[in-house]
Amino acid sequence: MIKRLFFCLAWNLMLLPVAHAASVDSLENVLKTAQGSQKVKVMNELFGAYLNNDPVKAVGYAKQALALATSIDDKKGMAASYNNLGVAYRNQGALDLALEHYLQSLTLYESIQNAEGSSTTKNNIANIYTIKKDYGQALKYFEESRKGFIELGDQSKIIGSLTNLGNLHADMQRYDEARHYYEEALTMSEKSGKTAPEPLINLGSLYSRQGNYSRAIEYYRRALDLARQQQDKISQVHIATSLGEVYLQAGRTSDAQELLNYAYKTATELQAYMYYPQILKSMAANNFKQGKSKEAYEILLKYDEAREKVYGEESTRRIAQMDLALKLREKETEIEQIERDNEVKTLKLRNIEFIITAVVLGLVALLAVGNLYFMGGRRKKAA
Repeated sequence: MIKRLFFCLAWNLMLLPVAHAASVDSLENVLKTAQGSQKVKVMNELFGAYLNNDPVKAVGYAKQALALATSIDDKKGMAASYNNLGVAYRNQGALDLALEHYLQSLTLYESIQNAEGSSTTKNNIANIYTIKKDYGQALKYFEESRKGFIELGDQSKIIGSLTNLGNLHADMQRYDEARHYYEEALTMSEKSGKTAPEPLINLGSLYSRQGNYSRAIEYYRRALDLARQQQDKISQVHIATSLGEVYLQAGRTSDAQELLNYAYKTATELQAYMYYPQILKSMAANNFKQGKSKEAYEILLKYDEAREKVYGEESTRRIAQMDLALKLREKETEIEQIERDNEVKTLKLRNIEFIITAVVLGLVALLAVGNLYFMGGRRKKAA
């Protein structure tokens, strides 16, 4: 079965809201006259508008936003651009590159004390750790991210956090906890009046993992209809892959092949290479089940190649190095703060020493004056 962690893709968060298709033209018009940080913001919004339908164009806008933000020292714009590029690279399966951009984004957000940006980026870092099966680190970042969104009162991102926590617990085979998070996310989504496909997909995945295929198909179908209404092609790729696997398990091989072919074709169009390993693995299994051993073997070779690109040891090593670099930067910041505190303490001590010295010198001066007065009085009496 397709792993729940794949769905974290839909909840890789951007700081700036995704624009509706109807507003893309207006954003393009605003971009023509926008200047400075406002132009950076508009380009990042356009990234969100194009991400799920035209990722190449989306990345172009994010890169332009980063270049402009860097040239005018717009740290908030730089941080948003780095985070958005991280989302795009993660969708393409370039996990090490995605994490590198997330860490740069987090550093910038924390330097300007932007709570929303920090929480958003921590969520995305946690997704990378989930993929790498470092569940301890993933849980840490997810909890920190969720706490931040609760403090901000951001309902949409709280729903995303609940979904990702459900994904994580499902991967850890804590199914009751996972269902709790998914159902809470679905309830919040429905109450908001803007039902998202994500909770439906994850409930479908949970039932699929437990072998309840009829319930899984029910939730997946609802999610697929919703994703089509919203023209969310990334979610459609995930749902088609998951539903194809359910049909495979249920022995409906022709239905499975149709959905898996669609998922592979759409993932290729979107350059969403992160999905390749699971799609190819399912295709191979489906061909083998139909007695097509040669085709299954050829697809497995493609699967091995795709899997190595996404989950290879080199990627794991680089992520560990980047995480270490982040910890070193945090330690350097702590040391700088200690040094600043010590400088303040030293200045205070010097001020105290100056005051004491001034008081002592003042007392000495008074004593000297008193002695002169006393000696002068004695000379007059002696005369």
